Formats: sequence, structure tokens, C-alpha cells
Amino acid sequence: MMKTRLYVLLFLFFFSSQFVYSASSSPVVGEHGAVSSGSVLASQAGIEIMKKGGNAVDAAVATGFALAVTHPEAGNIGGGTFILFQNALGEAFALDAREIAPLSSTRNMYLDEQGNVVKGLSINSHLSSGVPGTVDGYLKFHERFGKLSRREVMAPAIRLAEKGFVINQELAKQLKRQEKKFPVSEASMKIFMKDGQALPEGTLWKQKDLAKTLKRISLQGRSGFYEGKTAKLIVDEMERGNGIITMEDLANYSSVWRQPLKGSFHDAEIISMPPSSSGGVLIIQMLNMLEQFDLASMGWGSADYMHTLIEVERRAYADRSEHLGDTDFYDVPLEKLMDKAYAKKRLSDFNKKKASDSDKIGPGSWPKESKDTTHFSVADQDGNVVSITTTLNFSFGNKITVSGAGFLLNNEMDDFSTKPGVPNAYGLLGNEANAVQPGKRMLSSMSPTIVNRHGKPLLVTGSPGGSTIITSTLQVILNVLVFDMDINDAVEAPRFHHQWKPDDVKYERLGFSPDTLKLLQQRGHDMKASAYPLGDTDSIFLKDNKLEAENDPRRRGGASAF
Repeated sequence: MMKTRLYVLLFLFFFSSQFVYSASSSPVVGEHGAVSSGSVLASQAGIEIMKKGGNAVDAAVATGFALAVTHPEAGNIGGGTFILFQNALGEAFALDAREIAPLSSTRNMYLDEQGNVVKGLSINSHLSSGVPGTVDGYLKFHERFGKLSRREVMAPAIRLAEKGFVINQELAKQLKRQEKKFPVSEASMKIFMKDGQALPEGTLWKQKDLAKTLKRISLQGRSGFYEGKTAKLIVDEMERGNGIITMEDLANYSSVWRQPLKGSFHDAEIISMPPSSSGGVLIIQMLNMLEQFDLASMGWGSADYMHTLIEVERRAYADRSEHLGDTDFYDVPLEKLMDKAYAKKRLSDFNKKKASDSDKIGPGSWPKESKDTTHFSVADQDGNVVSITTTLNFSFGNKITVSGAGFLLNNEMDDFSTKPGVPNAYGLLGNEANAVQPGKRMLSSMSPTIVNRHGKPLLVTGSPGGSTIITSTLQVILNVLVFDMDINDAVEAPRFHHQWKPDDVKYERLGFSPDTLKLLQQRGHDMKASAYPLGDTDSIFLKDNKLEAENDPRRRGGASAF
């Protein structure tokens, strides 16, 4: 383990000069409650609610709404969310609040008359937005499991929007990166810019329109967003930009309770999100494949270890391209994909010294029978744990703000397969299982996950990062379960990613030994240093009646506990 810790420390030393981060190398520890999220202020909002007598659910909803104010690039009320919850009795629940395709959506809505994909239409236009699900999800989750009132849990978010907060260095940089894109929306320019430039660090940022929208939700509940004034503002925005979301679309939206996926890895139980997320399926499938190897003896960061994970990822992502979609519209073979015998069969052609050819691997078969998101983890003293991943898809969604309502629209329609064989913005391929259909939820990679050991929660984790969400979450789980890392090392350790196609391995720059990279290249892997950090695994580790909240240093954010 000393060798692993040395790699982590060296990585962070060089990492700090490559990317801005705002986390300590030690977790924040508490006994009564803990929150780790992409925003210090949002985490503090969750702790504030627990100190008032709220449980982990109340804190999670407070954190989620606060992220819509303080973490605008991904925290949202205009996007979608996956919620995974395990109560103190060990009962698990999954709420799918993913966006859905508007009722007037069509299979070929992003193709021209020649059948070619129209560049940017599923990303940068009003037509790129699915019907938002986050608000319905948070409210439905809170109504079923929360203790405090809706007004109490939403109060911190409303205060942050109304009274304002000071823009820090990282948020200022995020805004600056979008400076040339915000002019697509007059409302976005009004909110995120001043005198033609992005709001600078140190600005006291007040969001009056967003505060009014949050107040309507606080006072009226679901109807404060999906009906009445807010809904009318959304539809008016759609009509200005030739979008297709209607009052009927909004009124009909409903998040869906689903059966959480459960798997095992040696002595640990894995609980994760079912479709319309692909994350839980792939994590369990990859762990099933990896269970056949003595990973610990290979050594963390070794060529053997990385080669094994790459080959497992290659096969899982190939399966994703063919078999995963919204289970309300497509018969996803969940049991087969998560079957340990299938995992063994999937690796029958594994060569421990040579990379596979992705063109020859393809999706598995048998006889017929979702780059910006944010994740947060919450735990309380009673044993309730919550893992939530929420997104607009791209950073700041499609950059279009609903005029008068103060929030950004998502561009999640790009997560559908716009045309078989044509990759989406993350390079992911899809087929009929994930084709556009009215009322359908687009496939996601979001992977909120809870790991139990001996019947008690051990780890709450997940990540943003588009297609890298799944592999980032997987590697944190392996770091804890296989290499017995403490939570800060598990979260901070360098990562790598492979997704079948494109057939290359992205790795975090300066995170791995040059000798190891050379050995992997010799085995046939196309190794490419990533221009960006992989994931943001804000996690909580539960140990000896302590709650250890760790904020990933790869992005701004913070953990709070008491």
C-alpha cells in the first residue's frame, strides 16, 4: 500500500499544476451526518438541514436544490436525476427522474433529408432538451422519505439564490470557458455575463429569477414547476427557439420508482441504478468479470491490472451499445448481463498479454429468450445513505436559460442514438434499444452506487463525467474493496478509461508509470493522455461509527460533516 500511496501523492503534486481543485487530502469526519458534493455551499446546506433534525433524505434534497444555485454547470432543476437510497433497515430504493423525450419527438428528428445527422441539432438547440425530471424526482423522494417540510429543505437554496454568494475562482473559470457560447441565449447573457464578459471571481452573484422559481416550487410543490407560471415560461422559451416541449409534456412528466440492481463482489454487496441508467448494469457486469482474477496480487497501477480492467471495460461497453435502453420501451436482458456465468463466457477470449480488437469483440449475444454532471453522497447517524447523480448533460446544458425563470435547459436528447452506428458527443454508440421515441428516457451512464459489507453500508459513491462515469465509479469501488485504500486515496488515485469504441485508453496525465504505459502499448493498447481529469467521485466511507466524507480534488466542491 505504500507504493500506491506514493503514486497518489505524486499524481496530486503534478495534478495541482494541471487542474484547479479544492479539497484536502484528508476526509471530513463526523458522527451525525456527512455530505460530499460539487459545492461547499451545497454540502453545508445539507448539513444545516440535518442539524435542524432532518435525515439524510432531507439533506440530500436540500443539497440538490442548492447545487442548482451554486453549481450551475451541472446542478439543476432543468435536467434529470437518478436517486439511490438505502434506509437504516437496509431496504434499497431507486428513483428514475431522467428526462424524457417530448411527445412530438420522432425517430429521425436530428437527421436531414438525406438521412445524415445534422451537426449540433441534438446539442446546441432548443430541440436538444428533454422534459426535465429533477424537480419531480426530488419532491417525490422527499415526500416519501423526508422528515422536515418542503419549505424547510428548500430554504437554503432560496436564500443562496436571493441573497447571493461570492463567485469563487473555479466557478469564474467555468463561466469564462462558456463566454462565447452564452450569447446563444439573451437570458443566459443576462445571468452569467456583465458588459459582454463572464462574471469574474469575487462577484456577489444574486439570481432573482431562479429564487422566484424555487419559491414557487417551495410553496406549490410539483405544480409550482410543471404547471402554472414556471411551465408557461418553459413553453414560451421553447416557442422562441422552435423547441417542442409543451404544457402537456410538463404536466404528464413523472419520475419512476424502479427496483435497484444488486450484485456481489466477493464479500461485498453492490447496489446501483437500473436502466434508464446503464451504469449499474455495467458496474455489476464488470465486477463479475473481475471477480475471476486475483487483482490484489497484480498490484494497483501495474500493467497486468490495467490491462485486465481495460479488457473488461471493452466488453461491457460493447454490450451497452446493443442491449441497454429504457426498460419501459425495450426488453433489456438485465439478468443475462449481470449473470456471473455470462461474465465468465464474456472473457473466454481474454488474452492476458495482448489487447483485443474492438472490431472483433462486438456486443455479447446469447440464444433468444450519458461531459458534465455532478454527483453527491449523503449519510446520517441512523444509517440512512443517499447516492444521487444529476445532470444537464453538457456543462451548462445547451447554454439556453429559460427567460424569466433563471435556470438552464438540458441537452439530454443527444444521449439517444440519433442514428445507428453514429456516436454521440461522448463517442458512445447505440442502436434500436436507445432510439428516440416519444415519452422515452434516453440512456444514461450515471451510476449512483452503494456498497454494503456484512449488511451495513460501507461506501456511497458515484461520479459525473459522461461515458467515464461508470469506470470512475468502478475504480473507486475496487480501490476500497481490493486494495483496502482509505477513502482519500481511493478517491484521489489516478484513473483510466476505455469504452470499446473509440478503441483507445484515456489515462490521467502523470498518473501512471511511464514503464507501465510502455508495457500496455506493447500489448497493443492505444494509450492517450486525457486533456481533462476523469470523474469527480464525491464519496462517503462509513467506518467504526464514523462518517468520512471525501471531496474529489479533480473539481471544485467540498465535503461537510458534524
